[in-house]
Amino acid sequence: MSELRQRFYIENCPVRGEVVHLEKVLQTILAQRDYPQAIQILLGEMLSATALLASTLKIKGRISLQIQAAGTFKWAMAECNHLGQIRASADYEEDPRFIEAEDSSTVFKALVSPVLFINIEPEFGERYQGIVPIEHDTLAGCLMQYYDLSAQIPTKIRLASTAQHSGGLLIQLLPRISEEEQQLVDDDLWPRLTMLTDTLKPAELTDLEATEILYRLYNEEDVRLPEVEQLSFGCTCSKERCANALVQIGVEAVRETLEFQNPITMDCQFCSTRYTFTAEEAFGLFGQHLS
Repeated sequence: MSELRQRFYIENCPVRGEVVHLEKVLQTILAQRDYPQAIQILLGEMLSATALLASTLKIKGRISLQIQAAGTFKWAMAECNHLGQIRASADYEEDPRFIEAEDSSTVFKALVSPVLFINIEPEFGERYQGIVPIEHDTLAGCLMQYYDLSAQIPTKIRLASTAQHSGGLLIQLLPRISEEEQQLVDDDLWPRLTMLTDTLKPAELTDLEATEILYRLYNEEDVRLPEVEQLSFGCTCSKERCANALVQIGVEAVRETLEFQNPITMDCQFCSTRYTFTAEEAFGLFGQHLS
């Protein structure tokens, strides 16, 4: 089962969907830091959600979900690109509420002045950022509200995670363009599918194979399954990116940093890779040389 994304369609209906399952890649990402249980669960849900949303895009590039807040929880980000490479990280302060929580709603209830962003970054073209109101105590609830109000595409999303497994399911009712398409659609189809989707239990979503989930939910529908897509851990960090970050803060800030940290070290928050810049390398970025 491991890391996969299974697309599905219902024959002769404007309905599409995805099922995502993560295991080893989730454990790899969570091992980068000693996250408390509630944040482990939230990151697992964000990873599955990002992989689901990425499958709806028809572009080369990446999509990310980002939560920013004040209080003990600072931010979290999950990202997936068109190659199925995912990564995630979070920053927070110690909070006893995060340790024993059984689901991610504990984190949502602890958020202070939170904002949820959906960022779409094509390889070519302009970047798009959507702001999602956090008016629910689950990530799935917030994303469904976004699709209903902003994208105006009826969407049902289910997410579940533990520290070992994460899963997600997305199903959408696509616009019916032609009169012929409208005549083919059963008026009871979407209410029936959403009702069936609501019966899915969190343990089923994290533990069962995609084909088993789809059979249990929609065995009376004519479901079509394209080839499974593989997901993997992938980080876009590099020494070049770190060098660009130093250039952006300016030579004087670099000079001050070198007074107490020489060489300059920069750690990737996603994969823990460490990049170092000697004073000569750092000043060389600005065309300067040590005397």
